[in-house]
Amino acid sequence: MNVESLKVGVVGAGIGGLAAAIALRQKGADVVVMEQAPEIAEVGAGLQISANGLTVLKALGVLGDGPDMGQRSYGTILRDYKSGRFISRIGEPAAGPTYYYHRADLIDLLLKFAGEVGVEVRLGSKVQEINEHPESAKIQLATGDILPVDFVVAADGGRSAIRPILNGEEILGFTNQVAWRATIPWDRVSKLPKAHLTMGPGRHVVTYPLRDQSLLNIVAIEERSDWQGEGWRLKGDPNDLRARFSDFGGKVNDVLQEVQDTYLWALFLRPVARKWQNGRVALLGDAAHPTLPFMAQGACLALEDAWILARSFEGNDVADALSAYEVARTARARKVVELASANARNFHLRGPARIAAQMALTAFGGRLGRRYDWIYSYDATA
Repeated sequence: MNVESLKVGVVGAGIGGLAAAIALRQKGADVVVMEQAPEIAEVGAGLQISANGLTVLKALGVLGDGPDMGQRSYGTILRDYKSGRFISRIGEPAAGPTYYYHRADLIDLLLKFAGEVGVEVRLGSKVQEINEHPESAKIQLATGDILPVDFVVAADGGRSAIRPILNGEEILGFTNQVAWRATIPWDRVSKLPKAHLTMGPGRHVVTYPLRDQSLLNIVAIEERSDWQGEGWRLKGDPNDLRARFSDFGGKVNDVLQEVQDTYLWALFLRPVARKWQNGRVALLGDAAHPTLPFMAQGACLALEDAWILARSFEGNDVADALSAYEVARTARARKVVELASANARNFHLRGPARIAAQMALTAFGGRLGRRYDWIYSYDATA
């Protein structure tokens, strides 16, 4: 297959969509990205990119040898919720360091690089319908415009409107988890900045620095069954946040007192897709494998998808390439998603199980992170 002869439509200008567009463009394809938002807003606050994701960003040329707006992590401190008592420490993965990015900064890097390599990005372009044909596809936009392409990459997130083309209508399941997210100004600079994971019954709080330690990212997740809507970014009440985590002591309590603005994400999920592609349309990132945030691998899995999707066209026609991509990605994505779901339970243990788990974490000490080496050492570009 001569990739240079292909016209590709990518739906969604998130991390996975932009990375896929860049990777395909670098193979020679003519790529247009369609994003329904009229502008790329600064949403989502912080995210973590571990070695498996950084490998892809560097191979694409998006990142150089420096941090490129990222904040290096020197590990994670685990604490108990009542007093902030130290439980254990997870060191840097053997595969290499993790970097914290403000999502807006990483998107900005990807957008600029996509433009430099010749990717066309159309904002305010909502996809209305995709019409498939034996040798091509046509994307109909809400404006009425028709875009003929050879295949479509659906990188439109966990609530993908394109996924039903492949998997039929599915019900989004509420996980009984709600995430509060906020950033606050930060001036307590550390020589070796780390994340802090504070665990309590049915809840946990994660904090880590962003933007050269000028901001602190806060993610507070609680189990609750009273959620009614499916809003993914609702304005929250900082006082409600503080009330719901009022029994969290130590530094977490101090941090939550400083929150002025917060947003809520109700964590609704579909399972990993049964079908990722049909020869003309392929799912990528959260559209294929939405995951809970308890392994911080959502963005990294999407980056892996992007590289392997583009590589699958080496010697294959469109149908065979998309099939090879699905085969290469399904098992790993499912395994990581399952681990993230297990961590949701482990972070929120109650009663004797929580005490026993803390004793085990203390005993494991610095060895704790080794169980995740298989995630971080994965090299999609190898």
